[in-house]
Amino acid sequence: MRREHARKPRRDLLDALVAVTAFALAWQLLSTASPALGLPPFAVPSLQKIWHSLIHVTPTDAAVTFLRVIVALFLSFAIGVFGAICMYQWPRVARYGRPLVRILMAVPVISWVLFAILWFRWVEFRIGFVLVIVCAPVFLVDALETMENVSRDLRQMVLSFRPTRVQYFRKLLLPAITPGLFTSWKINLSLSIRVVTIAELVGAVTGIGYQLAVAQQLFSVADVFAWTLILVVMLFIAEGLVTLLERHKLSWRG
Repeated sequence: MRREHARKPRRDLLDALVAVTAFALAWQLLSTASPALGLPPFAVPSLQKIWHSLIHVTPTDAAVTFLRVIVALFLSFAIGVFGAICMYQWPRVARYGRPLVRILMAVPVISWVLFAILWFRWVEFRIGFVLVIVCAPVFLVDALETMENVSRDLRQMVLSFRPTRVQYFRKLLLPAITPGLFTSWKINLSLSIRVVTIAELVGAVTGIGYQLAVAQQLFSVADVFAWTLILVVMLFIAEGLVTLLERHKLSWRG
């Protein structure tokens, strides 16, 4: 069983490489055939043009976007878990807080971007506001649902020792919500990567979103492709780090 479990990541990596290679070959064929299909030359750039754009990307913009995402996610995590604890401890807070959280999650991202532009002058605060308002509710909902799903018998057993609130959280709730929080991190990483580019499209003069806007103005599909690949690689690296931490912290599950 362990040997089969160890082989699975290698098999998944091989499958991914095969899929990416097949897509790259199909794209190159489409690029070669684009004149015969009546497509403009810039619409389907060759792999050579995409590679040329990729090696000329500015690392500073990629680093700025990544830093914005990480800072916003840690802040969202703190706000979400704190809100979940408050709703769990005080039912009245949960009674009025749940509808508010549902409303926040139902608002489209573009609306939050427009609100940020109208409310705040500082560009970094606008971007951070959009990321936090989108990601924090995900942490909150997942943490709260996991807390509420803790076995009633287990809660009663822990309460029989008369723990303080800090001990109750540290000994019971924190271990219970940890697996769910790792899942929330993976979801929010993917979500924040998509949201940050939208937030950077308006007002920012640095970051991948800004570079995508410049590429759009120049009708450079190769640059758009290159920056999109950077975003995908960034997401895979971040998810890989979270997965490694998850395996380390939850190694007791086998």
